[in-house]
Amino acid sequence: MSLFLGHTPVIGTAQAAWDLLEKRSDVYSSRPRFIVAGEILSDNQRGLMMPAGEGWRKFRRVYHAGFHSRKSNTYRDIQSLESKLLMHQLSHEPEGYEGHIKRYAASVVVSVSYGKRIDSVDEFIVKENMNSMASCDLLTDAWDPGTCPPCWSATVLAENDKLGLDDTGLAYTLSSPFGAGIETTSATLFVFIREELHSGPASFWLTESVPVAMVHFPEAMCKAQAELDTVVGQDRMPEFQDAENLPYVRALINEVLRWRPVAVLGGTPHASTADDEYNGMFIPKGSTVFANLDGIMRDPETFPNPEAFLPERWLPGSALCSTHPRLQLDTFDLPFGFGRRICPGQHLASNSIFINTARMLWAFDILPKKDAPLPDPWAFTDGFNSWPMSFECRIEVRSARIRDCIEREWETAKEALEKWQ
Repeated sequence: MSLFLGHTPVIGTAQAAWDLLEKRSDVYSSRPRFIVAGEILSDNQRGLMMPAGEGWRKFRRVYHAGFHSRKSNTYRDIQSLESKLLMHQLSHEPEGYEGHIKRYAASVVVSVSYGKRIDSVDEFIVKENMNSMASCDLLTDAWDPGTCPPCWSATVLAENDKLGLDDTGLAYTLSSPFGAGIETTSATLFVFIREELHSGPASFWLTESVPVAMVHFPEAMCKAQAELDTVVGQDRMPEFQDAENLPYVRALINEVLRWRPVAVLGGTPHASTADDEYNGMFIPKGSTVFANLDGIMRDPETFPNPEAFLPERWLPGSALCSTHPRLQLDTFDLPFGFGRRICPGQHLASNSIFINTARMLWAFDILPKKDAPLPDPWAFTDGFNSWPMSFECRIEVRSARIRDCIEREWETAKEALEKWQ
């Protein structure tokens, strides 16, 4: 359901979110005041918290140009290369999976944004972005755009005469992908791993909560691995072009994103800029509007039997599949937000989630630690983005052929990654 608590409406159904935040986006695309983080610390220049207006529209145009669907597909090469390194790291040091996944997410964002990859989350560029994400010197002086591969920041810098951003605005704009891209992608892949634990070797999830679901639905991973073995085999890795022929893997990804959404409250709240009414309920101007994504994903009217992990609910022709056009295998975008404030990096994130989920399912069995309890499916951090709490597990290569393939692919990838150093 949806609750209207004075000036803080909490949307609890997908249809209400679409009706308000999308169909009435001219009213619901602003942000509430963030007095400390947005105004005092950021001078209202951080795009995530920026209220509606010309400054935000300029920010949105810059991000759309760099991360729309077709542009995001041009980043698949570096995503695939970094993914091959991730598979190599997981096969050699599986106990460090959390650090490996964070490194992958950080390196993809840094490579795409700034033109140079990283080998560790302890590197200067990562630490500085994590600490402030607002250092103009870091982004404009530390790396010379003329010495690295083409990247989003170099394009923005070259076109800034048209954009008209001052140095501070430029720094805020160019630093924004870092925090957003690392946290959400990593958390989703952690949920997948946890789900895998619960499902046994046959169910590989994208988030940490996946293991619990897999305990109850162990057939999910088996089905995904069987599909991968049929379509891909064990002598090459899955590639982006295999996606069309891997409907069950894609359905499993959708179900991971639904079952334990990372942005539990739909990300940063919206704010209304005019009085409005919805289904007889008055929403005054200036209201802070939350889209309770965790509740939306558990709405039994939208997702029958919502606590069950059922990839089949996304498969066309399945009795469980919704008839709603926005809830199909290829149209599910609820996890990325709503309206004009939808995540601008959704296509980049979706590509990372697909390639790594498919390859981890193809390469590994993810199992509970011996003689240890399964991780609690509800053990998540607090906050706008909710991460699975750390847990131990076993990640084991499925076969000698797959291990040989991982080693071959890594040797080839090493040379290609050198141009990103």
